[in-house]
Amino acid sequence: MDRGARFFWFLVVVLTSASIFFVTAVNRQRSETRRNEIALQTGDVVSLGKVIDGDSVIVKNEAGGEAHVRLLGIKSFEPEPAMDVTARFGKDAIQAISDVVKDDPLRVLVHSTPKDKYGRTIATLFVGEEDVGLALVSRGLALVYTVYPFPAMQLYLQAQSQAQAEKKGIWGDSEVSARASALAREWRKQNQ
Repeated sequence: MDRGARFFWFLVVVLTSASIFFVTAVNRQRSETRRNEIALQTGDVVSLGKVIDGDSVIVKNEAGGEAHVRLLGIKSFEPEPAMDVTARFGKDAIQAISDVVKDDPLRVLVHSTPKDKYGRTIATLFVGEEDVGLALVSRGLALVYTVYPFPAMQLYLQAQSQAQAEKKGIWGDSEVSARASALAREWRKQNQ
């Protein structure tokens, strides 16, 4: 065999070995993640593990199991990219969740559709009697996501109207407010 052919087969063996190694590592990591994942039920008491963004968090139970929760009925702006004018409000929403929750326990109310297409639990989280999603809407840091109706939607819409009237959060910035209003109109069309 000439040098070129030997080099080719050497490269094939190295790349195949590397692929097997990385696939094995990814599968091991997925298995570990699933082992720690918990199935939330209405009434569960959990703690805040991590705030992903203004409408998504990781919660933990006492045993250390985790669940990814998508807060029911709200949508916040993303905290990135930093140059986007809305990113500031995405960061503010993340901070507001931490401020509302502190280190207090969270009570879970799982939605009738328990999971979204990404496998996150769809739920309302309460700190004492305070609804975390409603608190964000009231502060003008999240929009009411009306594409999928939910029991407290009218209460959320009233809080959003109040925040808008008082120019809180996103409603105090004309450019962001215009984008938020356009999103709300689009969602209403999808819901009709």
